[in-house]
Amino acid sequence: MLILPPSLRIYLAAEPVDLRRGYDGLAGIVRGVLRAEPFDGHLFVFGNARRTRVRLLYFDGTGSWLMSKRLEAGRFTWPQITPGAASICLRPEELSILLAGLDVVVRRRPRWELRSA
Repeated sequence: MLILPPSLRIYLAAEPVDLRRGYDGLAGIVRGVLRAEPFDGHLFVFGNARRTRVRLLYFDGTGSWLMSKRLEAGRFTWPQITPGAASICLRPEELSILLAGLDVVVRRRPRWELRSA
């Protein structure tokens, strides 16, 4: 189980990735495709074409983490992604749902709204 702070930015890559890539290959995708910096302390999530495996890339300030998970049965369900988007931002609880192998069909509802006078 991962315990992630709510302030952590989590980016889920929209397109499948060849998960034989290591640190440097995934960091290249972060820079080239996602247009982000892999060493900024964000968490990046990648999936293969069949959605049976995921890899997470994270830099903690001292080194890079590369985490993998393979489902023995079933597939990971990606949330709805806007066509043309390179990635979407997930909240920590949405990542936990995805990594548990559950469907990520969460609709975000605003709980509080600033009303102008």
